[in-house]
Amino acid sequence: MLTNRDVSLIRRGRLYSSCVRSSMLHGSETWPVRKENEVALQRAEMRVVRWMCNFKVKGRVQSKELRERLGIHDIIMILQQNRLRQYGHVLRKEDTDWVKKRIEYEVEGSRPRGRPKRI
Repeated sequence: MLTNRDVSLIRRGRLYSSCVRSSMLHGSETWPVRKENEVALQRAEMRVVRWMCNFKVKGRVQSKELRERLGIHDIIMILQQNRLRQYGHVLRKEDTDWVKKRIEYEVEGSRPRGRPKRI
């Protein structure tokens, strides 16, 4: 379906957003995201988007233009929206809830310097 030429690009984009992207971002609300994770997600997304649009990297078509053709947004923006939505849910929880308590939790003491000693 994603590469079927009989299906419009907008419909392929909707299918991608609902099936592929949701699988890629499953549980992302709680990921400790680093820059290299974001880059890996963007590369994977653009690889699928170019495959769906039947464009090669050598075609020199901008990623933004391909996303517009499919009617989808950047995966990093969706990731940030998911994380902010989850944070809003946590903030609205009662003060006695264990999840909300963990936001304000501070670890007492300090860790020793260097690598842990082998036992």
